[in-house]
Amino acid sequence: MNDSFESNSSQGTADTPLPLPHIPIVTSVGCCLILSVIYVASLYVWNTKHNRDHPSTVKRLFVSVIIVMLIAPFFVYKFSSRELLERATFAEILGLRWQGLFLAITIPYLLTMLLFLGPLCVQMQNESLKIFMDTDFWIGSFKNILWIRNHVMAPISEEFVFRACMMPLILQSFSPLTAVFITPLFFGTAHIHHIGERLSLGMELKTALVISCFQLTYTTVFGFYSAFLFARTGHFVAPFLVHAFCNHMGLPDVQELWQQHIVRRIILILCYIVGFVGWIILLPIATQPSLYSNNLYWNN
Repeated sequence: MNDSFESNSSQGTADTPLPLPHIPIVTSVGCCLILSVIYVASLYVWNTKHNRDHPSTVKRLFVSVIIVMLIAPFFVYKFSSRELLERATFAEILGLRWQGLFLAITIPYLLTMLLFLGPLCVQMQNESLKIFMDTDFWIGSFKNILWIRNHVMAPISEEFVFRACMMPLILQSFSPLTAVFITPLFFGTAHIHHIGERLSLGMELKTALVISCFQLTYTTVFGFYSAFLFARTGHFVAPFLVHAFCNHMGLPDVQELWQQHIVRRIILILCYIVGFVGWIILLPIATQPSLYSNNLYWNN
C-alpha cells in the first residue's frame, strides 16, 4: 500500500472527530477565486481557429486542465494550516484514500441513480438502456474524444480543482454546511465564460444570457450536491463518478415524457416523484461520514 494513502492516527476516531484548524477567510476565498480564474483562463490560452468541439481544440484543452490539476494542490499545501497537514496525509486531505473507498464508489452513485429514477424509467421503457449492454458502444465511446471530454476529463478536472482542492481550504474557514454552499458559487460562475463562445457562434446576446443564466443555476445546484458528497464522504471519487453520471443523463427530457400514453405518463411521473422524494430522505442517511471512515471534514 502506498504510504501517501495510509491513515494518520492523529485524526482521532470517527466517533470523536477533531475540529478542523482555522485559516483566514480572505486566504481560503482568495485561493479559490484564483483557482477559478486559472481554470477558466486555461481554456483560452490556445490560439486556434477551430471551435471547441474540434479534436485538436479538445486535445489542447486536455493539456490545459491537466496542468491546472497539477498546480491546484500547491495552493492546498501552501495555504492550509500546518496542523491539518500533520493530522492527515496530503492525499487524504485531497480525498484520495483507501478507507471507505468501495462504499464511496457505490453508494453515492446508486443514490444519484435514485434521483434520476424518472428519466431512467423513461429510457427503460423506450429500450434506449439496451445500448449500454453493447460492448461496441463502449469501445466506440472511448474512441470518441468528445465522449471522453464530457464523461472523463471534464468531471475529473472540475471535481479535482473545485472540490478536492477548494473544499479543504474553505472547510478551514467555514463550517461544513456553510462550505457546501460557498464552493459551488465558484463552480457555477466559472461556467459564465460560455457566453463568449455562444456570441462567437452568432447567437443573440439575449439568448446567450438566458442560456448562460440557466446553466449557471443548474451547475451551482449540482455543485451543492457534489460539495456535500465530498465533505460527507471525504472521497474525491464520489463527486467525480456522480458528475460523470449526471453529464451522461443531462437534464430530464420532459417533452419525451409528455408524449407517452396517459397511463404510462402518470406512472413515469410517479417515478420522478418517488425518485426525488427517496433521494431527499436517503441523502443524509446514505452519506453518514462514519460509513466512509470520514472523521476529517464533517464533524457534526
